[in-house]
Amino acid sequence: MRMTFACLLFAASPLLADMPTPAHQIASSVQAAPEELRAEATVLGYDPSGSVVVLREGANDLNCLADDPRNESFSVACYHKDLEAFMARGRELSEQGYKGKERHQVRWKDVDEGRVKMPREARILYVLTGKGYDSANDEVLEPYLRWVIYTPYATPESTGIPAKPGPGPWLMYPGTAGAHVMISPPTP
Repeated sequence: MRMTFACLLFAASPLLADMPTPAHQIASSVQAAPEELRAEATVLGYDPSGSVVVLREGANDLNCLADDPRNESFSVACYHKDLEAFMARGRELSEQGYKGKERHQVRWKDVDEGRVKMPREARILYVLTGKGYDSANDEVLEPYLRWVIYTPYATPESTGIPAKPGPGPWLMYPGTAGAHVMISPPTP
């Protein structure tokens, strides 16, 4: 397992006790990915300053993002590497204080105007939430996995997928750069 220089920052930081280790961030973040893709996924995590850094360079097309230790809830995600510019812009806007619909609209405009690259082909995002991560047993506590398939500018007419939540897949933000199919299994 190859780790980048960012991992060394953790060892030198006095905030280490408050931060999950890079190994912990890697192990927990890849839980969102299909098992056969986990070992070779690139992993992004957080350094003690809260900046996103590369914890592990991967060898496949998947990027995984560790849980943000500044948030109480547990949420990790893995997505096709072609979505990185779009995801990075979303993180940047969040850091600037943009939230909700306003954050989405700024990011979509960035795509529309060519400032942020967004693939036109469908790309997947796996989102895993839970009550926390048990590193001793390598498991997410009360896990809930949902799938998001980005299909920029898709509409109900172009896909045959309804734009209202209900049982089964539905299309969120139809007609926008951020259009995506939501697939959320029933909660246990």
